Amino acid sequence: MSRKTVSLFGLTNRYVAALKSRNVLGASPALRFYSSENSAQKPQQSSDSDGTNQLENAVAEATKKLSEELEVLTKEVNEIKEKNDELLDKYKRSLADSENLRTRLTKQIADAKVFGIQSFCKDLLEVADILGHATEAVPKEELNDNNPHLKNLYEGLVMTKASLLQVFKRHGLEPINPLNEKFNPNMHEALFEKDDPNVEPSTIVVVTKLGYKLHERCIRPALVGVSKS
Repeated sequence: MSRKTVSLFGLTNRYVAALKSRNVLGASPALRFYSSENSAQKPQQSSDSDGTNQLENAVAEATKKLSEELEVLTKEVNEIKEKNDELLDKYKRSLADSENLRTRLTKQIADAKVFGIQSFCKDLLEVADILGHATEAVPKEELNDNNPHLKNLYEGLVMTKASLLQVFKRHGLEPINPLNEKFNPNMHEALFEKDDPNVEPSTIVVVTKLGYKLHERCIRPALVGVSKS
């Protein structure tokens, strides 16, 4: 054995002895190292598993709670929507009723302006009838210079009647004289039937009393006689 080998071998022995003296090399260092590592890893794995379970439980509970709240909110939204639809329908109906009422009132006001004198006109019709009967009752052969008073009276009655008819026309009141016209139950009132082969059936052949209309509204039908069917 050479001198270098002997020297190297001695150094190695001294290094091993020093390590043993400091308890660096034990009987089974590898076993002691692995056993300590495994013992440290076991509680860590158990702790990780418990934390994962707790997290999953918390997530599940939160999801369930959110689902319940979402269901409640959805129900409330549906109820509010139904109530809103109901209120909107009532609002539209109220608007329609208000518009109809406004239209009716506007028409009634307009009719009141136009036909407000209807009752007054009906009362004046009797005056017009009396003037007409008075002028018709005067014998035409007596209207000459030999009877100046009768002639003047007759002319005064005619002028009064003409003036009254002008006032009627100015306010929309016009007479109805349906002689030789077809019978219209809305404008005429038949008193009797008369045989007349010269005209068509239901034709007015006699007018016993004039009718009157106020702005196209009949306020008094004409009293007539019609031909037989």
